[in-house]
Amino acid sequence: MTSRPPSLLGPAEVRQLAAELDLRPTKQRGQNFVIDANTVRRIVRDAGLTADDVVVEVGPGLGSLTLALLEAAGRVVAVEVDPLLAGRLPRTVAERAPDQADRFEVVLADALRIAEVPGPAPTALVANLPYNVSVPVLLHLLALLPSLEKGLVMVQSEVADRLAAGPGSKVYGVPSVKAAWYADVRRAGAVGRNVFWPAPNVDSGLVAWTRREPPATSATREQVFAVVDAAFAQRRKTLRATLRPMAGSAEAAEAALVAAGVDPQARGERLGIEEFARIAEQLAARAEVAS
Repeated sequence: MTSRPPSLLGPAEVRQLAAELDLRPTKQRGQNFVIDANTVRRIVRDAGLTADDVVVEVGPGLGSLTLALLEAAGRVVAVEVDPLLAGRLPRTVAERAPDQADRFEVVLADALRIAEVPGPAPTALVANLPYNVSVPVLLHLLALLPSLEKGLVMVQSEVADRLAAGPGSKVYGVPSVKAAWYADVRRAGAVGRNVFWPAPNVDSGLVAWTRREPPATSATREQVFAVVDAAFAQRRKTLRATLRPMAGSAEAAEAALVAAGVDPQARGERLGIEEFARIAEQLAARAEVAS
């Protein structure tokens, strides 16, 4: 017997659920609920999910995207920080996706602090991320869950541009470089404000990514990321200047940069993740010799 597809939420159903819960969406938690079924179908389609995928969803809210994910994926684990929403979600799934309810689990937790995801190893991250913490959440989960192979997340449009930017772009920065450590990242389209309730004051964008191996280096991720943070702390300064505190002197910073094959007069915005890894490796090697 074939299973029935989930019944997706529309504007009336979202408002009805909110009224039932006496819910007043808070800006603090980035609560803007998707009310358009075509948008969640598009997100699921563009995420390239199959019945073999175990999906992590962050900030499921009232369940708009959750229901669409259950139609495509083998299992969905939703991480929700709001006890009210986390408590109602299993009932929404049972009511609107009864044939898929056994493949769903909700975890009451802050995605920024979660230490594990129950059940089989997740293979995909698909979410309408809370906009105020979207980058930290994405980077945390990429580090925490090496089993994640792919993902599609909705974030503020400017953040989407930054995450997908390459070296030399005006919006290239710390999020761009750190995301590139884990994955190949690309822009996957725009989302209008009218698909949300309440409508946000910002435009939204989709970011897709595919896991790849980090650069081959003896430096740790923490060492590489420390160099990235330092390089962008003062964007207008050269790497020779921004890395001076880490290296101990401008001369030592220059020597490490030259050994890494990087122009000491270059700025961080011109470098890719591989070059940052080489710099971190040289700085770590010099620090070890000095000690």
